[in-house]
Amino acid sequence: MNRGQMENGLGWIADAYSTSFTFTLGEGLSPYELLRRVGAEERHIVPLTRSAAYELLLRDEEDHISDLDFLDWEDEAAVAQLTSAGFLPAPPDTIVRAGTVAGWAYALEEFHCRTGTHLAALSERGRAFCVHRNAKGFSRVDYACRGDAVTSFEPGLPHLTNGAPAEVALGFVHNGDELGDVTFLRFLEGELGIYLPCEEAEAELPAAAFT
Repeated sequence: MNRGQMENGLGWIADAYSTSFTFTLGEGLSPYELLRRVGAEERHIVPLTRSAAYELLLRDEEDHISDLDFLDWEDEAAVAQLTSAGFLPAPPDTIVRAGTVAGWAYALEEFHCRTGTHLAALSERGRAFCVHRNAKGFSRVDYACRGDAVTSFEPGLPHLTNGAPAEVALGFVHNGDELGDVTFLRFLEGELGIYLPCEEAEAELPAAAFT
């Protein structure tokens, strides 16, 4: 697979977010609908790049906002917007950024898994998927359809499944050649025909902060 194919599929996510990540898909939703369904108020949604979100998550509350590379700290309106939306002054627990691709809304989180706890709500118009890797390297996939949780499993560890077996619910079988989350992301590429450009997911997307 060449570099262009990697960046435009989904498998690159596991490499780009190598420490911990959550990637979520909700069928038939807009990015703003996805964020509202996981608890965001629309007036508190602001556009952020991945690097800006990362800076906000890792800063200490005592750090001066002038240390933020993406922000002109003298721009009072921008600082006020981020403060009222919960991005400042204390770092939020998580930031969910959302975009759209091929009839689906997608969400990316750097460390936590807020979207996974709202998957049934994200599936009310069809299907919803959540792929999460924690900081210890363990991965889990959740799938819901039409408002109901269908299955939750760790690829390659079928005895830890809650709900229907992955091969029954989704036709997915982990072959063991790659990490489980990578295998499932590539499975979604083929099953759903979803190709997400890396540069699009790194650029500004509607984002919400949660504490």
